[in-house]
Amino acid sequence: MALAYTKYPADAFETLQINAGVVAKNFDPAAGTLAQADILGATTGGIQITCTPNYSDYGEDVDNVPVNTKQLKVINDWTVTASGSFVSLNAETAKLLTGAADLTASTGKITPRADLVDADFEDIWFVGDYGNRSGNGGCIAVRIIDALSNSGFSLQTQKNNKGQFAFEFMGHYDLEDANRTPPFEIYVKAGAASTNQGGGTPH
Repeated sequence: MALAYTKYPADAFETLQINAGVVAKNFDPAAGTLAQADILGATTGGIQITCTPNYSDYGEDVDNVPVNTKQLKVINDWTVTASGSFVSLNAETAKLLTGAADLTASTGKITPRADLVDADFEDIWFVGDYGNRSGNGGCIAVRIIDALSNSGFSLQTQKNNKGQFAFEFMGHYDLEDANRTPPFEIYVKAGAASTNQGGGTPH
């Protein structure tokens, strides 16, 4: 018996997000270029990106108005985070994880502060490969705007194993932005089609 709906999209294998990706301090989504120096560290266990809208339903306590009436539902704001664990880091990344802190580059000393300054907020990028068979520049990227370490500095050591530096970066709004732009952007960019020089089926 033929199964009418046991199917998958025709472009399924060209629209997969592949492997763990990286966390970086800069990325050019138009060119698809990522500099090695911008990668914040090697990670383990993958990276979790979450962009969650926080709603109010102005009709939920009004008599005779159904809950989740679309005209009465509004987005208050977005909660945007990137989390995971680094297994490598340099002094600049350690400072970023600490959040409110200053780095003395000559000694590698990170000095925490009791107050936040504007420079503590930096854009953070997730960049992952996209497209199983394109192999040439496809990416899924998320820019977390004005990110700040939400979890502070954390180091977990293990016997006969690597240390791990857990992280969670959170995006922030800017009072100077009158439009209250949500603190994230998403880019989904397909790579150019591969050329099969050998004439056989690609593997």
